[in-house]
Amino acid sequence: MASNVNDPRAGSAASTNSGHPFRSGWTVLAAVLMIFGGAMAIFQGIAAIAKDDLIVKTPNYAFQFSVNGWGWVHLILGIVIVLAGCALFTGAVWARAVGVGLAGLSAIANFLWLPYYPFWAVILIAIDIFIIWALCAGSLREKV
Repeated sequence: MASNVNDPRAGSAASTNSGHPFRSGWTVLAAVLMIFGGAMAIFQGIAAIAKDDLIVKTPNYAFQFSVNGWGWVHLILGIVIVLAGCALFTGAVWARAVGVGLAGLSAIANFLWLPYYPFWAVILIAIDIFIIWALCAGSLREKV
């Protein structure tokens, strides 16, 4: 059967990848970054729970919480983020929405973690912002 020469999508990625869950590399990148960021949050949580010497408690910070409590928050959030990152590989729309929400929660948690380990927190906030961007930009580009 001959293809329509006037079809602007003939031979494009949109016509050849119609059944593929990843039409853009942004979703794959977001999934990989979620797994990486979640793993880093897990390590961050383990370090805080173990009362490692890497974590320094800054006095007189507006959001002072127990370091052990923060460790559990980061550990649980990291596990959920890794699972959501793995779910993104299925191409499910709910995984994209959950990924945006979890990346936002992770950015907030790392903002509150700034006085304990500022360099690490800023790196993870940047990764979370990039994850949100990649998931939102990927969904917009897939509709075109």
